[in-house]
Amino acid sequence: MKSEQTPNNKKDDGQQAPLDPADQAKQRAENRQEEQKVANRIVVWIVSILAVLLVVIGVLGYRYVHNSLQPYSATDTRTVAIKIPIGSSNKEIAAELEKNKIVRSATVFNYYVKTHNYTDFTAGWHTFKPSMTLDQVVSQLQKEGLASEPKDRIGRVLVKEGVTVDQVAAAVADQTKKNKKWTQAQFIKLMKDDSFMSSLAKKYPKLLGSAMSAKDVRYRLEGYLAPATYDIYKDTSLKDLVIMMVHKSQQELSPLFATIADKNLTVQHTLTLASLVEREGVKTEDREKIAGVFFNRLDIGMALQSDISVMYALNTHKTHLTNKDTAVDSPYNLYVNKGFGPGPFNNPSINAIQAVLQPADRDQNYLYFQADLKTGKIYYSQTYEQHQSTTSDLGQ
Repeated sequence: MKSEQTPNNKKDDGQQAPLDPADQAKQRAENRQEEQKVANRIVVWIVSILAVLLVVIGVLGYRYVHNSLQPYSATDTRTVAIKIPIGSSNKEIAAELEKNKIVRSATVFNYYVKTHNYTDFTAGWHTFKPSMTLDQVVSQLQKEGLASEPKDRIGRVLVKEGVTVDQVAAAVADQTKKNKKWTQAQFIKLMKDDSFMSSLAKKYPKLLGSAMSAKDVRYRLEGYLAPATYDIYKDTSLKDLVIMMVHKSQQELSPLFATIADKNLTVQHTLTLASLVEREGVKTEDREKIAGVFFNRLDIGMALQSDISVMYALNTHKTHLTNKDTAVDSPYNLYVNKGFGPGPFNNPSINAIQAVLQPADRDQNYLYFQADLKTGKIYYSQTYEQHQSTTSDLGQ
């Protein structure tokens, strides 16, 4: 009796018999799944590597930019003079700064300038220090460049907020007396040099136009010598120094020219009121209110009646003015002369200028103000009777 044989897929010669179509399809599907798994593992591996690389690049990039925004050397305070040629682009200036080791990266500096919309870089010689921040470097580039290379700083002139041309002249003479560079008389002589004034007016027409047309002024640049600290070098001329001061005013006021025009003011009128506000008030809030009082007086044809104007006319400082003082015959005396007068009474701060352009509480119709000489607090009144009562209460 023959035993039954179980069928199999092998041929008699022992070779694998071909799979039927269904099994072949199944096998191909399994193979594709295995291949897909391998491919997925490769993709995950590549993506992981790319992610790590991006993180590394991001960290390194951040560190590079962050470091490039820092001073080149915080402890290096030596002065480096660099000449910026006329017509230089920001990119070219950045390259020059990097070359002279003032900034760490020309690319980052150029990007920094663009993102902050910095402009008004000037040609000529500028002085820098490796310890400067990028903002300080930008500020130096915006100053008026010198015509010749500066050699060794010999002094610094501080123009304080609210000082007069005469006081600036004294400060200049004091800072350079050791080197016998300039005298107070030389500075005043330059302030009265019509040819020099005309050259400045051509260079800064919007800034100085109204000053040049003003009548009976003592100094045409009164109000235009911007408060700041100015470095003096052996090769710095007196004209260079004054140009730096006027250029600083140009930088501060140019963004305000449109506002000044919109308010139907001139630069001369704006600086005149600002010079009064500078000395009449200390706090921004009070300066804005005082500016409002002055505008209210102008609107009704009332004299500004500022003691600051009388003291400028007398060329002296007093705590209390007499009736004789307030009657002094001078175009600068705004007790007897209505309107703005010839021009500024000192060189005001940008804070005082901005206060004039945004006067406060005009709707309160204040026409008078009185400061408590002990506390500095300022009281405002609508009528002269209220003003007298306040003054009496203060014992002044």
